[in-house]
Amino acid sequence: MTGSLDKRIYLIIMTALTVSGFIVICTFGQSLHRQKLMAKTSEVPPELPVAECIVKEYNGRIGVFKGNSTIPYRVIDYDFSLLSDYDKEQLTEGILIESDFELQKLIEDIAT
Repeated sequence: MTGSLDKRIYLIIMTALTVSGFIVICTFGQSLHRQKLMAKTSEVPPELPVAECIVKEYNGRIGVFKGNSTIPYRVIDYDFSLLSDYDKEQLTEGILIESDFELQKLIEDIAT
């Protein structure tokens, strides 16, 4: 009877060690994978979007500015005071535009 009990205890301990070893190996593998992934992603510097222009309020109208210019290269003849509060807030801060298509879409959205 004690031989049977000893055998069961031995099997339970071996099973527990096997499961524990499996968990440790899997955790270690995931840790290595995460470290390799972090090393790959940290090597590539994040690319910041380059704004083609900034659209913002200019003398009661809407101005389109290129680069860091303080003088707009284009003024949209639309009364700033007619815009919604949300649009006024956005244009006061400035909206970054990356393409002519986005600029045209913004102008159409504002005008309607």
